[in-house]
Amino acid sequence: MSGPTRDPRRADLDRRVLDWLQEPDFRSDDARFDALARDLFAFQYEHCAAYGAFCRGRGHTPETLRDWREIPAVPTGAFKEMALHSFPAEREIKCFRTSGTSTTTPGTLHLDTLELYEASLLPTFRRYLLPDLAPHARLPIRVLAPSADEAPTSSLSHMFAIAIREFGNEHSGFDVSGGELRSDGLCAALEGRAAEGEAIALCGTAFAFVHLLDDLEQRRVQYRLPDGSRLMECGGFKGRSREIPRPELYARLEDALGIPIEHMLNQYGMTELGSQFYDSVLVQPEELRRKLGPPWVRVALVDPNSGAPAAHGDTGQIVIYDLANTGSVFAIQTADLGRAIDDGFEVLGREPGAEARGCSIAADAMLGGRAR
Repeated sequence: MSGPTRDPRRADLDRRVLDWLQEPDFRSDDARFDALARDLFAFQYEHCAAYGAFCRGRGHTPETLRDWREIPAVPTGAFKEMALHSFPAEREIKCFRTSGTSTTTPGTLHLDTLELYEASLLPTFRRYLLPDLAPHARLPIRVLAPSADEAPTSSLSHMFAIAIREFGNEHSGFDVSGGELRSDGLCAALEGRAAEGEAIALCGTAFAFVHLLDDLEQRRVQYRLPDGSRLMECGGFKGRSREIPRPELYARLEDALGIPIEHMLNQYGMTELGSQFYDSVLVQPEELRRKLGPPWVRVALVDPNSGAPAAHGDTGQIVIYDLANTGSVFAIQTADLGRAIDDGFEVLGREPGAEARGCSIAADAMLGGRAR
């Protein structure tokens, strides 16, 4: 790659994080996380000028840090206002953008490598969506979203392309093209797998699944997909005029496809992150449904007004610390509310006005204004 020589500190951080991402036992390690979080914070504080200004405005520096939970988290809205990356701009190889409307600026995640992103998504995707898949086995993965070729700045499409490459068989593919669900091809795939008795994984946005339900109702078709089939939806109603509550959506999908609700799960992720969270239903079917993530990620729930930690079980704003985000900012304050459940959490919805408010405050601090 042309451009500046890669920073040796960053290369060392990437190597240490990758070592964890590629270990087979998926084991949590608080001491390891703390050490990496401190070192990554110090690097991003120094190499992302806007983030450094943001942290100083809150009175936190690597020298004053007592605990990784004190690392300032950037509101997701700030990714719409400025380029938040910790590498020279000339080294960028990829950017992912949020699905902004024509009247909003999309948030952008700038990347100088895809290695960590892919190393994070694969074991997490397998553990939570395909826990019963035998080593080296493959299965049909049908995706109700556009391909990565059609949507090159979509992190979701990239994720599904990598998942199909690593886990999918010859009956896998994308079923949204030109902004439309290609129902004929998808129905043919479903009928073929049902006839062969081959379990299938259906993945896509919630809104795309609504289109599938409409189409199946119009066709007067119901499927009974083979045992072991599963469905993953990843939200996707933002900005849509039609929204179906998740329990109703799952119940209708169970009737239409024959996949039990216990084999349906939601993925929680966002463009600004390098890792994702999944419902626990396939790995821990006897326990409460909750979001679980990989061991190199931590979640904090904070009071939306004071920023103090929320009591266990109380509602708080979701803050995510994701070590896979080495090239950007790894501490992200979402606009979502949640509450802790055992070793995971549930998402309760968006805090009204949180993204715009957080974006405004962050932009002031990053541009040198004093913290409010």
